Amino acid sequence: MQISDVPDLAHTQPRPVHWLATATAMAAVVAFAGLLQPDAATADQPGSEPTARTAPNTAPLPAPDTAAVDFPLECGGAKALVTKEATGDLDGDGSPETVAAARCDAGSGTPPSGLYVLTATKEGGAPRIVATLVDPADRQSVADLEMSDGVVRARLLGYSGPDVPGCCPDEETHPTWEWKNGAFVRSEGAQNESRSV
Repeated sequence: MQISDVPDLAHTQPRPVHWLATATAMAAVVAFAGLLQPDAATADQPGSEPTARTAPNTAPLPAPDTAAVDFPLECGGAKALVTKEATGDLDGDGSPETVAAARCDAGSGTPPSGLYVLTATKEGGAPRIVATLVDPADRQSVADLEMSDGVVRARLLGYSGPDVPGCCPDEETHPTWEWKNGAFVRSEGAQNESRSV
C-alpha cells in the first residue's frame, strides 16, 4: 500500500456553514459579473463606429428651431429667410436634426440657397450648424426638400454657365445625402437634367 502525501479527505463531512459560505461567494461573483456587462441601450456592436447616444431614461432633445440660428449668408442688409425645412434623426443618436434651406429675402430674382444641418445643444443654447450641404456660392436654389429613413433628398435648381440670367435657372439636380463614417455623403439622383429656359 502506498501512502499519499495529501491528507485523506474522503471522510470529511461538509457542514451547513460551508455550503452557506460557498453560496454567498458564488452570489457575489455573479453580481459582480453583472455589473461589468455593457448596457444594452448604449453598447456598440463589434465593428461599428461609436456614436453619441441619448442617456438612458432621458427624453430626446427637441428638433432644432431654425428661428434661433444665425445663418452664414451675406445678405447686404436683407434678412435671411428659411424657405424649406425637414427634421429627423440623421446620425442615429436618438435626437432629431433639422435640415434647413435658407436664402436672402430678396424682393426679386432667384437668390441662391444654402442647405444646412442643425443640431440642438444639450445645454439648451441656440442650435448650431454642423454641416453645409449646399453652399450659396454654388448658385443653386432649393426647390424641394424632404428627409426620410436618415436620408436627405433635395431638388436643386442651378445654372449651366455664368451667362444664364439669375432669374431663370436652367439645370435641375436631385441629390441625396446620408450620414456615413462621420460625414454626410452626397449622391446624385438619376433625375438630373437640363431645363429649357
